[in-house]
Amino acid sequence: MDSFKTLQDEISKALVSTTRSASRIAAADIDFQRSLNPHVGSQLDVQNARLLHLAQRLLDNAAASSDAVGPKLPDVEAVDGNWRGVVDVIDSLLEKADTSLDEYTGVVKRLTPSAEQTATKARPNIADKKHIAKPQILFEHAPTNYATGGFRPLITSKPHAMVPLEQCLQTFKDSRGREQYADTVSMFCWHSLTLSRYPHPYETEIKAYDYPPTVYQNAEPKPYPPFETTTATFVDTLEALAQMLAELKTAKEIAVDLEHHDNRSYIGMVSLMQISTRDKDWIVDTLKPWRRKLECLNEVFADPNVVKVLHGAYMDIIWLQRDLGLYIVGLFDTHHAAKALGYPGGSLAYLLERFVQFKAQKQHQLADWRIRPLGEELFEYARGDTHFLLYVYDKMRNELVKRSDFSDSEKNKVRDVLLKSKETALQRYENPVYDSELGLGTAGWHKLIMRTPAQFTPQQFSVFKAVHKWRDSLGRKEDESPLFIMPNHAVFCIARAMPADKPALFNAIQHTSHIIRGKADELVNIITEAKSLGITGPELNDVLKKIDETKEARYAAKFNTPKSVAQAPTAPALQQAPLLGTIAPAKPASRAPSSTFWGKLWSGNSPGQERPFSTVNVDLALPLPPLTAEIFANTTGVSDSTTPQLEKPKHTFVPKDKRPQEDERTDLFVVKQLGGKKRKRTAADSPPPSPPALDPMHDDEIMIDQEESEEAARAREKAARKALKKQKKREQAAQAANPNSGEPAFDYANAPSILHTNDAEGKKGKKDKKDKKKKSASFAAFSGMTDAPKGLPRAQKEKAGRSRTFQS
Repeated sequence: MDSFKTLQDEISKALVSTTRSASRIAAADIDFQRSLNPHVGSQLDVQNARLLHLAQRLLDNAAASSDAVGPKLPDVEAVDGNWRGVVDVIDSLLEKADTSLDEYTGVVKRLTPSAEQTATKARPNIADKKHIAKPQILFEHAPTNYATGGFRPLITSKPHAMVPLEQCLQTFKDSRGREQYADTVSMFCWHSLTLSRYPHPYETEIKAYDYPPTVYQNAEPKPYPPFETTTATFVDTLEALAQMLAELKTAKEIAVDLEHHDNRSYIGMVSLMQISTRDKDWIVDTLKPWRRKLECLNEVFADPNVVKVLHGAYMDIIWLQRDLGLYIVGLFDTHHAAKALGYPGGSLAYLLERFVQFKAQKQHQLADWRIRPLGEELFEYARGDTHFLLYVYDKMRNELVKRSDFSDSEKNKVRDVLLKSKETALQRYENPVYDSELGLGTAGWHKLIMRTPAQFTPQQFSVFKAVHKWRDSLGRKEDESPLFIMPNHAVFCIARAMPADKPALFNAIQHTSHIIRGKADELVNIITEAKSLGITGPELNDVLKKIDETKEARYAAKFNTPKSVAQAPTAPALQQAPLLGTIAPAKPASRAPSSTFWGKLWSGNSPGQERPFSTVNVDLALPLPPLTAEIFANTTGVSDSTTPQLEKPKHTFVPKDKRPQEDERTDLFVVKQLGGKKRKRTAADSPPPSPPALDPMHDDEIMIDQEESEEAARAREKAARKALKKQKKREQAAQAANPNSGEPAFDYANAPSILHTNDAEGKKGKKDKKDKKKKSASFAAFSGMTDAPKGLPRAQKEKAGRSRTFQS
């Protein structure tokens, strides 16, 4: 053990030194040093080759103990091109280390063979680690991976019904007798527009539901039982289910949470359900073959007298109806409450730490929840998600009530949270129908290719679609997640490389699963066939354009407007804004081949055609006011701008013979200089008596310094007159040289110097900063208000689809 510690310290020390040296080298201008000294360039090349050789040896050794294929790094450029392979090798090593730690700590059963078995048996494949028999094989109702059409609700009875179940199991139609394909909740699920839809079984009940008065009242939070001295009841039998249901019927509020698994299942499965009341916790095993019998919980979940508290229930609502046929009436989502209250965090872990000072071990969120029996750590983590949730609900409800104005709907935060919760409860699951032509839908390729900038040739695009469809079909057949079969980046790599044999296939995707290794020949045949079909296949941009047109047509059909109206351009004139609540949802963003900001300015010209600028008709997409001659006309010589400007003072030159003499002056010039020493004023320094009356329009009164003599003042005034006379002569000469100019020429001699502007501006800036500090001294108490934590975003970022809660 000591030798390992010594080796670990030496390796860490060497890594730190290497990292520091690499950082110093990266901070230097290597290209400049190469051009300055060719000897340095040759030495750098030698060191690069040495480091690449060492990196190649490390990758080969790492790949030998994993299922990843080590990339080849012949030169520096190959590092960037094969970086994905380097990441795969590192991920495989980390995955193996994580497995070894789990085996050492006893979280999972040891999977590596013993020493005797190692001597006679080959090393097991890393892909077989944590092998768990698929529980869905034993389900009484197998997953419907090939289901088409609308999802038919699983419920066989409807407790607390306002509308009979028979009406809820019929596809609904519009007033013209046509199949209604979309509703207000999922109006932009374009792939579902071609499917018949079943109504939400509890849609009427949820919309008409009135929350109990306790939701609108401020009450003392009820304490929760101590977490350390209590435990949860594991429900894995029908008898335990019946006993739990009887106790739940007596509760007024319950907390519910789910643990989901979707890595080894095509559509995913609810693996665990946690339910808590004020006094007790239950953990329900939802992987039992009789899991559909949990439908009896609708007697509580749909009971209007029981408030159901969930956190981030967007996907939970869909999973409950998809797997168990459960629906929730009376939902209170604490995630929406956190958004309404402006909390800086919206996760359940944040709320537990804020109100209970309980730190949830969120690393278990990525655990494989199919493991049975559950380990103690997983069991306690699952219980913690709902054990404190009702207390958190009490605290948040009180805060919402305090910050709400029930007389003003705009300031009623409780109402906002309840409306958002109802919208979440109205979510509806739909079967993942695959559209191979346009790739629309949650399982299609369109969303993937729009998120990843890719430019494919027709052959590459054909291979991309074929491999994506093959992966989806294999996932449905084997009941595996398509991402477990092949990650998304591997699909793009195959499309770009178009491998013709198995070695080329494995080299293109590097990290392969055991399913791909067994189906490699089949995949190569798919690629070869798609490559031949792609010779005459469509272009990627043409298909994307067709998808946009299809979406626009469906958009127009949904709102019963003709396509021409839906595509009508916006009028240049400003139109009156529609009333709030009547604005139609915006059309989905499309991928335009070019910018349309400049309208049809360049649309009529080919790339090589010379554009006649004299005849160009500018038609901007953002209309501007017409440019007429009146705008540029300036007959008065005064700027037509409506922005008020300060007028410059005008100086009138007075000839010397017409200037008043010193004893004839009627104006008293006094220049007062701040500072200086004071002295006693004498009679000789006394100013002459003031004139009897001064014209207020010509009263130029300037105060003279007390210390300055009268002779100095006269000399300064004489110098000022001489300077004014010289300036006037220069202006007259410039006017004679350019009689059409209305402004005098720029006086370079008397212009301020630009060589020392920074010094003047710096002094002025320091003075301004001091003034600002003095002015803002009284506002120092509010100086830290902008440092407040940032609140939650308005829009909920969750989207329907896979949760990716578990990664192998």
